[in-house]
Amino acid sequence: MSWADASIDIFGLPVRWTDLIGNICALATVVFAMRKSIWTWPVQFTGAVLLFAASISAHVTGNALKQALFGLLAIYGWWKWRQGTQQHELAVRPATGRERLVLITAAVLGTIVVAALFKTFNLSWYPDAPLAVVAADAYIFVGGAVATWAQGRALVDFWIVWVAVDLVGVPVAFNSGLYVSGAVYAIFFVMVLVGFVKWLREYRASAPAVAVAS
Repeated sequence: MSWADASIDIFGLPVRWTDLIGNICALATVVFAMRKSIWTWPVQFTGAVLLFAASISAHVTGNALKQALFGLLAIYGWWKWRQGTQQHELAVRPATGRERLVLITAAVLGTIVVAALFKTFNLSWYPDAPLAVVAADAYIFVGGAVATWAQGRALVDFWIVWVAVDLVGVPVAFNSGLYVSGAVYAIFFVMVLVGFVKWLREYRASAPAVAVAS
């Protein structure tokens, strides 16, 4: 048994430690993001590495690719946030109209392309999955990447993208029998709503000061 296959019993069910700790890191990432802590990105990178190992061990290639992408985006986010905090506190803001158009276009076109790749190479949750499941998996993959990119740019909108992802992720996980993942997605949903309200209030509170300074 490899280190990635090692598991512990939780309520009589074997749970890979990489899956467990990786999901804990994923939840911690949201908490750090609410606080705009630079630790958001190292924790996300660690979680991505662990969940990548868990996915490879479970032969879930699509999810492994998603975690690899999240790991790369964590490096990008760390770099952007370090730039934003070198001189002052990280400033959050809503996306511009152009940025929102980019986010929506990337989500739509990316989902179509990734769904085609997942279907062609059987990279979704399980071999020969129905097109609806493959499309949902691709949507989660691309939506998560778009949200993480927007998070790296400190856009308030990234929380809304995560809400849209979780609305699909929760039922897909439960319908696929991945109850732990489904529960994590459900927790994410609540935390993301809290994070959105927190960042939006912070932006609105700082807006008058920004206007006066300009």
